[in-house]
Amino acid sequence: MADYIQSDKDLIRLYLSGDEKAFETLLLRNKDRVFGYIVSKVRNQNLANDIFQDVFIKVVRTLKNGSYNEEGKFLPWILTISHNMIVDHFRRSNKMHMISESSSKSDDYNIFSVLQLKDSNVEDDLIKEQIEADVVRLVQYLPEEQREVVQYRIFKGMSFKDIAEKEDISINTALGRMRYALINLRKLVDKHNVSITA
Repeated sequence: MADYIQSDKDLIRLYLSGDEKAFETLLLRNKDRVFGYIVSKVRNQNLANDIFQDVFIKVVRTLKNGSYNEEGKFLPWILTISHNMIVDHFRRSNKMHMISESSSKSDDYNIFSVLQLKDSNVEDDLIKEQIEADVVRLVQYLPEEQREVVQYRIFKGMSFKDIAEKEDISINTALGRMRYALINLRKLVDKHNVSITA
């Protein structure tokens, strides 16, 4: 290895060409930032160690199978993997509970109510962030009229009266579209196997 400080990109290229020392350098260069990030989220040293090891196993596998995109920066990429693994851990954890089948099937069940977490902490924030991303993705599958009402009501905080005026429809029509949107979202949650946790 050369004496000058090599970029992460150079170290990855060297590692993929068989230089194991290059990966060791890459790991040493980034481990404090990655481990610090994980500890700040899980607040448990032993758990952070486990997730940290899983992250770097995934990094090695991704690099070796050629799936790493060199256009992105290496550290943000690892932090994204870390974030996803932390979310996965909390989802699997016994601390999290699934919305029961009975509540999810009732007509007055609101899929967005799980986003209103009372005692917010780091775990809740991570889960809420992931749920929001999943729900936003599912909203795109709704019929246009229902999607618009959801976007106005949930994402823009508009009242049904304001929505009715904006869309030139009755308040009852706006409420009906929202109701059908929620029914369809419940079906989409099942169809796409999305975990809605609180």
